[in-house]
Amino acid sequence: MQGKVEICGVNTSRLKSLTPKQMDELLLKAKAGDENARQALIEGNLRLVLSVIQRFDKRGESPDDLFQVGCIGLIKAIANFDPTKQVRFSTYGVPMIAGEVRRYLRDNSVIRVSRSLRDIAYRVLQCKESLILKLGRDPTLEELSQALELSQEEISEALDAVCAPVSLYDPVYSDGGDPLTVLDQVRDTKNTELNWMEHICLRTAFSHLGEREKQILSLRFYDGKTQMEVADLVGISQAQVSRLEKGAIRSMQKAISITQ
Repeated sequence: MQGKVEICGVNTSRLKSLTPKQMDELLLKAKAGDENARQALIEGNLRLVLSVIQRFDKRGESPDDLFQVGCIGLIKAIANFDPTKQVRFSTYGVPMIAGEVRRYLRDNSVIRVSRSLRDIAYRVLQCKESLILKLGRDPTLEELSQALELSQEEISEALDAVCAPVSLYDPVYSDGGDPLTVLDQVRDTKNTELNWMEHICLRTAFSHLGEREKQILSLRFYDGKTQMEVADLVGISQAQVSRLEKGAIRSMQKAISITQ
């Protein structure tokens, strides 16, 4: 969103702003049904919408879409705000706008989660906004748990469920050259290059064995059978099984040493 001057055809550098006195007058007129005052309030608080949606600019959503959703939250805030209360409109409007954006992100999430879990997450986010205003800081997980009478595990699970997925190709650092992505920091300790090479070498060496040698090694090391059990299945003596097994292993070792 940084560097984007125009959103939804609106030049954000030229957005209007209202003085506290103008806000109070327009709010009273809008509450009385003055449509022009309502329109002036919407236009005069678009900066407020812009400041709120900037919190969500890392979610991968279109800024235009978020701005439109934020405007819906602004319109709802204007309709429901009581100008007779000793509360600033921004104090009431910011949570309304943010809540509308969160609802949009929740309902349009790429990952589908249960309705009950989404509802819990929505309650947690609303409670978090309220506690931030009250405490002047982000609440702890314990404080959210006490306020909502939910376990910390339930709150953590719900918040994780509505988090936006991160692309493996999202940049996490750049010093002017090629950026470092999430994928660069993910390590696979199982499917390493060394393991793949060993697997290829073993498979190649195994393919050069005779059919009986392949059968004996498969029964011994894949099925986990003893030499006596293999002898009964193949129809030869245990001594023959032992000799064929050792010969097959030596052949594979020799083939692997040549390839390396």
